[in-house]
Amino acid sequence: QVQLVESGGGLVQPGGSLRLSCAASGSSSSIMIMGWYRQAPGKERELVATISSSAYTNYADSVKGRFTITRDKVKNTVYLQMNSLKPEDTAVYLCNVRTYYASTYWGQGTQVTVSS
Repeated sequence: QVQLVESGGGLVQPGGSLRLSCAASGSSSSIMIMGWYRQAPGKERELVATISSSAYTNYADSVKGRFTITRDKVKNTVYLQMNSLKPEDTAVYLCNVRTYYASTYWGQGTQVTVSS
């Protein structure tokens, strides 16, 4: 089992920045990929960014050049630095991990609202 605790969401003006954190505990040594997804009201959940245990990253086209995902393997924490935020980035952001044993875990979600 892996437990995930997210933090860092909030309200920010367009063009602003936020940094999300997701700390993993439990069987964290089994984690292969960590990432972030988001879900806006009335829309399907979508991938934002992922990072593998070898630091390979993958981004949604909509956030490339604005968001950066990093991972601290010692702290078992994944971060999402979000810059140049747009109103369309408003969503609940959910941390996700996939283990080497094909299990998937989700965080509880943190709200990000971009509005003036």
